[in-house]
Amino acid sequence: MLILHGFLGSLDNWRAMSKRLGEQFRVYAVDLRNHGRSPHSGVMNYPVMARDIDELIASENLPPPFLLGHSMGGKVTLQLALQSPASVEKLVVVDIAPKAYPPVHGPLLAAPRAVHLAAYQSFGQIGAALAGAIADAALRAFLLKHLSRDAEPRFRWRIALDEIIQNYDALTQAIAVDKPFDKPACFIRGGRSNFIDDADQALLRALFPRVEIQTIANAGHWLHIESADRLHAGASNFLTPAI
Repeated sequence: MLILHGFLGSLDNWRAMSKRLGEQFRVYAVDLRNHGRSPHSGVMNYPVMARDIDELIASENLPPPFLLGHSMGGKVTLQLALQSPASVEKLVVVDIAPKAYPPVHGPLLAAPRAVHLAAYQSFGQIGAALAGAIADAALRAFLLKHLSRDAEPRFRWRIALDEIIQNYDALTQAIAVDKPFDKPACFIRGGRSNFIDDADQALLRALFPRVEIQTIANAGHWLHIESADRLHAGASNFLTPAI
C-alpha cells in the first residue's frame, strides 16, 4: 500500500501509522512533489501528482496497490483513481472530498517565507520569529519539522515554498472527473471536521459507487494524530475484511 501525506506534510508525519500498517502490508510512504525529500517543481496540480504516483507504481513494478491519502494526499489518490483506475486496487481517503475548497492557507505559507533564515542560529529562534504570525504552538512545531540545517550551519526549508505558493490555487480546486471509480473506496472523516460535510455524501456516492463512509466521532482533521487507533482499525478492516 502507498500512504500519501497532506498539505505541507511529509512521510515523516505518517511514520507511526506506516509502521503499524506495515504489520499487514508492504508499505510505501511517499513525499509528494515539493514536500519532504522529493524533488521541487514549478508545476504542481492533482493530475501531475497523480502521474507521479502512477510512475512510482510502475517503477517499483507493483501490482495495483491500496492507496491511503490524507487531505491533499487524499485528493491525489482520488485523482489517480479517476484518471487511471487500473493502477489502483482500493482507496482509503482521510478527511477530504473531491470538491473545491476555499484558499485558507495564505498566512501559513506567508509566515515561513517571510523569515530571513540566515539571521538565526537556532530552531527556537526561528520558532519565536514565526509566533507573531502563527499563534498556535502546535502549528509552528509542525512547520519547524520542515526546517533543516547544514554543516555551516545554515537553515533552509525542505518544502518548496515558492513553488507551492505559485501553484496554491490549483491545489484548492476540485478533482477532474472522467467517469466513476467502480472499485472499493472508503472515506474516513473526523466528526469535528468540516472537510467532508453530510451534503458531500451524494457526490461521493456518484463518483465512487462502491463507497463506504466512516465517521470518527470527536476527531478533527488530523485523524492519524488525534485518533490513530480508530483510523488504523477503520482502514485495516476496510482493506482486509474478515471472511
